[in-house]
Amino acid sequence: MISILNQSLRRVKLTTPCNAIFRNDMPILSSTTTQSHQLQQTRNRPMTKRRRRIHQKYLKKKALAAKGIFPPKPDKYISKDTPVINALSREEREKIAEDAKQKAALELKARMEEVKKKSPILRFHMEGLKMSDRVRKLFDLTNGSQSEVVKAQKERGMELFQLREGDTGSSAVQVVALTTRIQQLTEHLKIHKKDNSSKRGMEALMVRRRKLLDYMERKDFDGYRHIVRTLGLKRR
Repeated sequence: MISILNQSLRRVKLTTPCNAIFRNDMPILSSTTTQSHQLQQTRNRPMTKRRRRIHQKYLKKKALAAKGIFPPKPDKYISKDTPVINALSREEREKIAEDAKQKAALELKARMEEVKKKSPILRFHMEGLKMSDRVRKLFDLTNGSQSEVVKAQKERGMELFQLREGDTGSSAVQVVALTTRIQQLTEHLKIHKKDNSSKRGMEALMVRRRKLLDYMERKDFDGYRHIVRTLGLKRR
C-alpha cells in the first residue's frame, strides 16, 4: 500500500513547491485596501430613521447658519469663551464662613435661652395647669417611661429649629426628629444585637435623613450647614 502511494506521488507534478505555503510568497492585502474596504462598508450602511432625522436636522442648521440665522440659546446658557473669575480670595471666603458660623452659634444660644424659659414638659401634656407641688411631681418626666422621655427630648430639639410656632414639617425639624429616633434605635441595638427588623428600620430612617439633608444643601445651604454642625453629623 505504501509503495503504491509513493509511485502516485512521483507521477504527480506539482506546479508550486510545498514549502511555498510556509513562506511569504503568497499575496497579502495591504493596509490601504483594507481601509478602502472598511470605508465602502460604512458607505453602504443602511440609513435608519434616526440617522436620517439627525442628518436632516444637521443640514437645516447648516443652511440657516449660511444665511446668518442661528437658533436661540437656552436659558442659563454659558458660552465657552466666558472667563471664570473668582471674585473672593480663599482668606475672604474662610472669614465669611467663620462669621456665618459665629452668627449661627449666637442664634442657637438665644433660642436655647428661650426654650429654657418655658415651663418644663410634663407627662400627658399637663403644662400650663395650676397644681400643687405634690401633683406636679407625679407628672414629672423622672417618673415617666423611656418613650415619654425621648418624646420630650424630641419636642425640645424641634423647638430649636422651628420656623414658626407649631412647625413640624420644615426640613430642619424633620431632620431633628429623625436624628432623635435614630439615636434611640442605636441604643436599642447595642443591647439587642440580633434585632434585624429594627436595624432595617434604622437604615431606612438614615436614608430619609440623607435625602432631607441633600434637599437642604441644594435649597438652603446656610440652614444645612447650621443643622449639620449643631447635631454633629458627618457625611459618609
